[in-house]
Amino acid sequence: MMLDSRLVVDRGAFRLDIALSVAPGEVVALLGPNGAGKTTALRALAGLQPMDEGHIRLGTDDLTALPPERRPIGVVFQDYLLFPHLSALDNVAFGPRRHGVRRQEARATALDWLTRVGLADQAAKRPRQLSGGQAQRVALARALAVHPRLLLLDEPLAALDARTRLDTRAELQRHLTAHPGATVLVTHDPLDALVLADRLVIVEDGRVVQEGDAATVTARPRTDYVARLVGLNLYRGRAHGHRVTLNNLTLSVDDQQDGEVFVAFRPSAVALYAEKPTGSPRNIWAATIAGIQRHGDNLRIELAGPIAAAADVTPAAAAQLDLAPGRTVWAAVKATETHAYPA
Repeated sequence: MMLDSRLVVDRGAFRLDIALSVAPGEVVALLGPNGAGKTTALRALAGLQPMDEGHIRLGTDDLTALPPERRPIGVVFQDYLLFPHLSALDNVAFGPRRHGVRRQEARATALDWLTRVGLADQAAKRPRQLSGGQAQRVALARALAVHPRLLLLDEPLAALDARTRLDTRAELQRHLTAHPGATVLVTHDPLDALVLADRLVIVEDGRVVQEGDAATVTARPRTDYVARLVGLNLYRGRAHGHRVTLNNLTLSVDDQQDGEVFVAFRPSAVALYAEKPTGSPRNIWAATIAGIQRHGDNLRIELAGPIAAAADVTPAAAAQLDLAPGRTVWAAVKATETHAYPA
């Protein structure tokens, strides 16, 4: 692995302790809720956050004790941190100049990178004259102009509006694909992670709780945070064949398992009834409506009962069933709609 690291930062009430490896040309996304430790990990890699234990190695080079300016790293900060008194060209040329490149050569390199990100015609403008998307691309060009072996991106799209974010995400993906070094992307936006990253590392409370490619993580979530992220109901129980016992309910499942397992199913798989349904075999339980909210074109119904669950129904179905908070309904999920896998 090009990047091999263990990052330990102890703040008393909060402790970050994660191992992180990234191959050349690979983009790894650190994904997790606010306060999980993602930015702390990124700052530790950059040398901006002292570590209490651990190591950071890039190939055969040990960066652990090196100051930030001596690390072969490029960083794009969430707020970009462009120098307000410098033009876009000179912002990008700053890195090469700090590495000893002569002014004329550094400016030529900067113009080349501004051309690559489609901003050659904005080279003379200062940051305040640029749009959010343009400023993000200048920051990316500045980070890449030093040919970093490790590129660090801290919420690089968070400051953009929805339309600019869409266009800039596509542009960023193109440049990350071409980057030969390792890349670590910090984000709390699952779409950014799914589009930009080759591998996801989920961080909660300062530790890695799950990692893998997007298909694996989204199909088999292992925490409530990941389940909510991908829109699944998730439970942990004990399986005996095609039956899984939870705390207060036993579910029939499609997969045959034994031992500790996770069970997941989509809110769209949950059917609601005013009366207890009969007919084809399914999992049925009485539930109380705890909340109703808009969810795209449907309504997301939050259910309390032997298990907490989310169900998606159309507005027409909600009106027909006269759904309202506090009302008791029957919830049903077919075994074929469930997915069980080892915990």
